[in-house]
Amino acid sequence: MMDISTTASPFLYLYYLLPIFIVVIFFKSPQGKGILGEFVVNVAAKLLLDKDRYHLIKNVTIPTEDGTTQIDHIIVSEYGIFVIESKNMKGWIFGDERQSHWTQKIYRYSHKFQNPLRQNYKHVKTIQHILDIEEEKIFSVVVFVGDCTFKTEMPENVRYGIRYIDYIKSKTDKLFSAREVERFVSLIESSRLARSLNTRLRHINNVKRILDEKERANLCPKCGAQLLLRTAKKGANAGKKFYGCSNFPRCRYSAPVPSDDTTEQNLE
Repeated sequence: MMDISTTASPFLYLYYLLPIFIVVIFFKSPQGKGILGEFVVNVAAKLLLDKDRYHLIKNVTIPTEDGTTQIDHIIVSEYGIFVIESKNMKGWIFGDERQSHWTQKIYRYSHKFQNPLRQNYKHVKTIQHILDIEEEKIFSVVVFVGDCTFKTEMPENVRYGIRYIDYIKSKTDKLFSAREVERFVSLIESSRLARSLNTRLRHINNVKRILDEKERANLCPKCGAQLLLRTAKKGANAGKKFYGCSNFPRCRYSAPVPSDDTTEQNLE
């Protein structure tokens, strides 16, 4: 007689391993990496900052003139308002405060991404508008997590992992009263959209809309450079036209040409 338990055991292993596999795949996705990065920042703030003096507000989506903006973390204190953007990346990171785009390098692969300080600038201005305070009292902070290494000297407000706490604690001049801090927390909470799946989808759709507008304006949605109409010279698509980034080979973004757009342009 066949031993059912022996036959079923491989399926039982698969049953228990499947959820683990799904979790691993999720945290390798852009959305999963973002959540993991935000988790590290949240835990550090809760464990290493005095909750009576530093008030953490996380995952804040605020309506703006062009749709919505999503802020990873805001820390409100008597020592200033800290607006935090988190990045979960791997590889070598090259960047400078003045550059519009930074570079992520993993072996031979290079990827351009928007200077996160510039990305966070919109968040800072949004909070400044809500609270009606001087920009000098709002501090932009960028936190990198993951298996990454800075290969250029970074500004003092760009930190790796929990070291961002040191930057926050370095601000020791009192800028606000306890009553003002309480009012600021209330203003931010009342200005944000409800934390829900619908809010997240609304923000994602808004980001997609902005990227689509850049494409229609012949701007690369990855690096912001001009898109050029090119013709493939080899491969399965030889002879076909496509839009390619003028920053090639530093940026390898490309997009198909709509069927009614057949006029090749040389914009270089």
